[in-house]
Amino acid sequence: MNRRAAITSIGRYLPPRVLDNKHFEKLVATNDEWIRTRTGITTRHHAEKGVGSSELGAAAARECLERRGIKASEVDLIIVATVTPDMVFPATACLIQDRIGASRAWGFDLSAACSGFVYALTVGAQFIESGSHQKVLVIGAEVMSSILDFQDRTTCVLFGDGAGAILLEPSDDGSGLLAFTHEVDGSGAGFLQMPAGGSLHPPSHETIDKRMHYVKQEGQAVFKYAVRKMAEASVLAVEKAGLRNEDIGLFIPHQANIRIIEAAQARLGLPDSKVVKNIATYGNTTAATIPLGIYTALEEKRLAKGDNLLMTAVGAGFTVGSAVLRWSTLAL
Repeated sequence: MNRRAAITSIGRYLPPRVLDNKHFEKLVATNDEWIRTRTGITTRHHAEKGVGSSELGAAAARECLERRGIKASEVDLIIVATVTPDMVFPATACLIQDRIGASRAWGFDLSAACSGFVYALTVGAQFIESGSHQKVLVIGAEVMSSILDFQDRTTCVLFGDGAGAILLEPSDDGSGLLAFTHEVDGSGAGFLQMPAGGSLHPPSHETIDKRMHYVKQEGQAVFKYAVRKMAEASVLAVEKAGLRNEDIGLFIPHQANIRIIEAAQARLGLPDSKVVKNIATYGNTTAATIPLGIYTALEEKRLAKGDNLLMTAVGAGFTVGSAVLRWSTLAL
């Protein structure tokens, strides 16, 4: 049997501050009904000012390691998926490594927006499958509130903050990553981006005055692409795993918009009992949505040993990621 990478532990962290939709009625021309009917979001968590993604990611990592009963010094590699790093450099992975005391680990950040965690999981799995590493920590951590324009009603209501962490280890029981498919389409870069802060538009009075350091989105273009690609990537990943749609035990889609989730669900022909939806509680936490979805599934006791788990996301870039994993024995 080929060596596979299985998820053997999980952790999460959500900032204690919770904002409901009525909070945004005070900031922009919107209301609770509009937000709920168009996005599915009721509440989201926001970190306090001065709290970075490394703090959230480290907290999730600590729970993950404690649940597994191992020390941080046993971790070989830390991969952090984020678009809200504490700073441009050093990498957030370095900051988390120091925070948790992972003295033997190396690490790096992976930037693929909402697809980031799926990409990071499949990258981490390669180090397990190759035999070069035994324990890989994969983290999705975001403080999206730090890059939101609270004068833009089309984006400020969508996003939340949070982090999820998983531990990948070798499997000898057939569980683990079965297949994945990833894709990028850079022609869509202009539809969802943060224009300034990089080498093209470094910070200046002009970029600040033009509010270029915030998330900018052309909603209809993103929606159409996401609806199509969530379904296409899911179907392809399932086929590559040698499975059929009816073989999927649970589907964890990226939590961007309830209408996108339900469109992909319909295309796959999956009942509600096989789809995780926690967008109402957390909003869109970008790279953290998938691990938070796994955590939700375990809380609700919807994952059992041998279940085929499908995870799919579409994000800025555009990026597309889908992975199929056979679940191990992990439970909460």
